[in-house]
Amino acid sequence: MERNILLAAQKLGALLAQPACRLGVFVPAGLHPQTAEQLHLDCLADAGADLLEIGFPHHAPFLDGPVIQSAYRRALRHGHVLDRTVRAVEHAARLRPTVVMAYWDSVSRHGPEHVADLFADAGAAGVMVVDLPAHMAARWHQAASRAGLVTPSLVPRRTPGSGLPAAVAGASGWLYAPASTALTGHQGAVDLCALADFIQRLRQAVSVPVVSGVGISTPALAARIAPLVNAVIIGTPVVRALLTKPGQAPAVAASFAQALRPTFREHRV
Repeated sequence: MERNILLAAQKLGALLAQPACRLGVFVPAGLHPQTAEQLHLDCLADAGADLLEIGFPHHAPFLDGPVIQSAYRRALRHGHVLDRTVRAVEHAARLRPTVVMAYWDSVSRHGPEHVADLFADAGAAGVMVVDLPAHMAARWHQAASRAGLVTPSLVPRRTPGSGLPAAVAGASGWLYAPASTALTGHQGAVDLCALADFIQRLRQAVSVPVVSGVGISTPALAARIAPLVNAVIIGTPVVRALLTKPGQAPAVAASFAQALRPTFREHRV
């Protein structure tokens, strides 16, 4: 099992080390019954997702906009959130390198060590705790490291230069640079010059891959951000489809994959 856990992290590292920008797709766990959820993950992988980010549903996702909030509420109504998230990770990890996106409250409620072991055993390469408290960082990083997980960090765009060393301390796998300072699902303009400057400062601070998401609402915008980062993560455009017309989600993912890799053959549904 230890070899398999290490292999998951190695696959993620090898993927992000490739010269071309990769596509990550965020999927909230437990949104649909397990059989349907697995089919959706299969189709998203086939549609061009290079990595999968599984959302651990939380009752107060304060960094997320209305679409992902709605998805989490639906998943929470289905109950058994941790078990359903583990099952989603198990399936996703068979398809593509997989990272869990979680809020600290969810991790601490079930116990950091227990959560790290569960997701590592499920095949996750890592877990990104988006609001990891500074005073709990050492405990979380120790638990994740012992389980063989990488610990990606989301670095808020408003982080001052003096705060970067603390913000990236203990990060492994990737640094997440939000494209927008707004909540997820932002559909307005993105200041690409400011984003490029922020990414440059992150790369100077620590030598791990940098990915971007939040506000990357169109394939055209993804293509413009791609030269700056190792991967683009899309969430709301796919989640919106999963909430309303799940059969359209693969085509949404394929449009972003094609924007990042023009030679990629568009997925047909």
